[in-house]
Amino acid sequence: MTTQPTASHFVDGAYIEDTTGEKIDVIYPATGKKIATLYAATPAIVEKALASAKRAQKEWAGWTATERGRVLRKAADIMRERNHELSVLETYDTGKPYQETSVADATSGADALEYFGGLAASITGEHIQMGEDFVYTRREPLGVCVGIGAWNYPTQIACWKAAPALACGNAMVFKPSEMTPLCALKVAEILVEAGAPAGVFNVIQGYGAVGASLISDPRVDKVSLTGSVPTGRKVYAAAAEGMRHVTMELGGKSPLVIFDDADLEKAVSGAILGNFYSTGQVCSNGTRVFVQKGIKDAFLKRLTERLAGIRIGDPQDPEVNFGPMVSERQRDIVEGYIAKGIDEGATLVTGGKRVEGDGYFIEATVFADVTDNMTIAREEIFGPVMAVLDFDDEAEVLARANDTEFGLAAGVFTADLTRAHRMAAGFEAGTCYINTYNLAPVEAPFGGSKMSGVGRENSKAAIEHYSQIKGVYVAMGEVEAPF
Repeated sequence: MTTQPTASHFVDGAYIEDTTGEKIDVIYPATGKKIATLYAATPAIVEKALASAKRAQKEWAGWTATERGRVLRKAADIMRERNHELSVLETYDTGKPYQETSVADATSGADALEYFGGLAASITGEHIQMGEDFVYTRREPLGVCVGIGAWNYPTQIACWKAAPALACGNAMVFKPSEMTPLCALKVAEILVEAGAPAGVFNVIQGYGAVGASLISDPRVDKVSLTGSVPTGRKVYAAAAEGMRHVTMELGGKSPLVIFDDADLEKAVSGAILGNFYSTGQVCSNGTRVFVQKGIKDAFLKRLTERLAGIRIGDPQDPEVNFGPMVSERQRDIVEGYIAKGIDEGATLVTGGKRVEGDGYFIEATVFADVTDNMTIAREEIFGPVMAVLDFDDEAEVLARANDTEFGLAAGVFTADLTRAHRMAAGFEAGTCYINTYNLAPVEAPFGGSKMSGVGRENSKAAIEHYSQIKGVYVAMGEVEAPF
């Protein structure tokens, strides 16, 4: 596969290049080798992207919702037809195993395009009778939206933002993470091939300065960010200057609570999904695993046995199920947290070391006897490091689970469904799981509370964040005035 794209940017329906922009070397995390060179968007590229989006949005909004939905559904079909090649590219871009990307990345992007394509024609207003008078509402697009992606799910995130935005009649300028810039370009290609007007979905590359120039431009009506809390603070403040609509899906330090009546095998599976899928590089991961004392030893024993089934190797090999960190820097960060865990007195159960050889591999790591005040229990690590904490009773663990600035996700494993629903109601988190973890179907809303974000992605709830209601009062009689 050729990993070097035609050009760095996809603007106004075509690839364009400007090599005077800052160089972006794309590194394959499994080998540490360069697989492509791109260039950050110059002011001229940014201007062309925003101008084309502004122009195309007017045309796109003039289409019927059924016509817009047809384009999105066709794009979903194309994406599914090309799932293999898109998954291979995603693996090169992120280092995630093909075993994972082939079922979780382009496929979920296609699901989003199909779902919002089907929903488009139902985005309507309402009629409100006021005696003889009446009010009707129009649900209208916001205009030009900016999407800023993270590096862990580049295809999925591009589609999660593009699909609801385009279904509502908006245009979008999308900036992928500079660490994973390749996949969103394919999404832009596919949308044009499916019939979207040139300029409706543009992709430009760059570092923080490019994102800042997009967010502060007066033509931008909406900003959607997936990223870290520090980045979210900056973006939120910049967007507020122009009173722009904002949604943010930020970081987390989510709790996963396992009661001693839980099905052990299912609980271990949930903990693995919540800590080691995508090599731990998932924002909603349940990295604080609270295990009731009566099941703690059995849980750790079975978890260690299951982790022996990890296969590290070439991520393009369908038999490999555990990939590298996305970059050398991210691996260094994770190693720093592992060292802190050891220094602060947590018990290293398994893992903790880098894997020798090429690439940015590190072992799946489990700490036990973790306390609430330890660094590994307070800060988001974004790597394959599980912190196991023990607890006595429900009230205690719920209070401890909520004792964090984050509120993205939370989960509970128990055979007592009454208790499960109590826990879900009590969790201070936007996305909760009962007897499973980390599933994110497009039909369900996804997002956080507290410092983990604002607004929701996916489901019908996303329509509220990419459209606005206009009320129109219609008088059928005389108009009275006091003078």
